[in-house]
Amino acid sequence: MRCPFCTYPESKVVDSRPTEDGREIRRRRECIKCGIRFTTYEKVEKLPLVVVKKSGGRELFDRSKILNGLVRASVKRAIPLEKLEQLVDDVETQLRNNLDREVSTSLIGELVLERLRQLDEVAYVRFASVYREFSDVGNFFKELQKLTDRNSDSAELNEDDREQR
Repeated sequence: MRCPFCTYPESKVVDSRPTEDGREIRRRRECIKCGIRFTTYEKVEKLPLVVVKKSGGRELFDRSKILNGLVRASVKRAIPLEKLEQLVDDVETQLRNNLDREVSTSLIGELVLERLRQLDEVAYVRFASVYREFSDVGNFFKELQKLTDRNSDSAELNEDDREQR
């Protein structure tokens, strides 16, 4: 590793440890020539993930776009930012594990909605209204009806489980 101060091409590693999230290795290095210490980070290089938009255009995957949308949908909701970041991490991991280098915006949106519904139903409806481009109140009503149907189905399943015990 080249020293950032004197540009000497060799340094020695003094200390190595994982970062708090465990995704990178933090290395303290010391330049062999000038003796100044500096820090480097080592992480796994990810293959680029290309998003295919509805218009047919392509762009690199940008997790901050998803997170920004989730933050907007969660305004005045008691959802910690860490939970939203974890949701984005889960979606990104699933997309990268698919081994497809190109993913559609519709797949990304559905993965986000699936997880957001479990986290907060109000934020889910807000996100869905933008993602699915609701054009009138009827679209909101249909989405709310789906939610209430799912909730009543799961409530009935829970009651059946209790009765069987």
